[in-house]
Amino acid sequence: MIIDCHGHYTTAPPQLGEYREAQQEALALDPDHVGERGTIDISDDELIESLEANQLRLQRERGIDFTVFSPRASWMGHHIGNEHTSRFWSEHCNDIIRRICDLYPDNFAPVCQLPQSPGAGIESSVRELRRCVEEMGFVGCNLNPDPSGGNWTGPPLFDPYWHPLYEAMCELDVPAMIHVSATCNPHFHSTGSHYLGADTTAFMQALTSGLFRDYPSMRWVIPHGGGAVPYHWGRFKGMAEENAASGWPSLDELMGNIFFDTCVYHQPGIDLLVDVVPTDNILFASEMVGAVKGKNPDTGEYYDDTKRYVERADLTDEQRITIFERNVQRVYPRLVVPAPDPESVSS
Repeated sequence: MIIDCHGHYTTAPPQLGEYREAQQEALALDPDHVGERGTIDISDDELIESLEANQLRLQRERGIDFTVFSPRASWMGHHIGNEHTSRFWSEHCNDIIRRICDLYPDNFAPVCQLPQSPGAGIESSVRELRRCVEEMGFVGCNLNPDPSGGNWTGPPLFDPYWHPLYEAMCELDVPAMIHVSATCNPHFHSTGSHYLGADTTAFMQALTSGLFRDYPSMRWVIPHGGGAVPYHWGRFKGMAEENAASGWPSLDELMGNIFFDTCVYHQPGIDLLVDVVPTDNILFASEMVGAVKGKNPDTGEYYDDTKRYVERADLTDEQRITIFERNVQRVYPRLVVPAPDPESVSS
């Protein structure tokens, strides 16, 4: 079973974007605009069409059995609007993900975005997490460590501000993928520097704070291969050792709660990841259809076809099964995957 832990609905029908554009137009006239939740008229046939030509086609072509699926990360846009508009937007996006998983229960499991907003409390996010998990069967959430969109004006991840959300995550036994959204800061490129920098920042905030000692059952998935962490493993390991007396956890201790995915788009990057990071802390992922959609001219293969890289890496068969299947199910215990197709197994 090949389980991709990192998929986004990046191919939605235009009605979803039109709803968001209408919100933004109203906010441009009045930053305190609340408005109404309203409706988005997207038929099941339109959802099916948007998926069959994209994510489902690639699943079949690349041999991926199942995807943990969430709203488009760059569209979360927590820096846009206020807690009310963010709530309406997040509810619509999450409801669509639930519909997709109902249409394709053998292909997708739902993960929610949270209605975060700069300067707002975390209570709305806790409510949406509970709604999604308890009422709609979601298996995790995407947590934005910087809802300001690249300005980093909010509290760090070890601040007590986040504690109600962490408590809910532990109670519900769901992990968070630590995933920023688009940036409004011209110093950063969203999917290049902002995403990868945020991944590294989240890891560093966990390392310097020891916050998992207060939440020992909480689990984070840091995407995009963990940002700079695997490449600079020795730096982080050495810093942790030198600051142990100040309460920093060791990397071994931190690996009880933090996991990395395989959204790394070249073979040497995956080779380094699996050589440096413990196998039990690596989850297979591709993030297709996402930041890099084209083919590598040097290989003739798609950059985001990460299954190929894991298959070619210097791993035992047991390690590959652990990365492709077991780790995802362990980190997302609410995940229920379909039984393998007997015909595909026999073939």
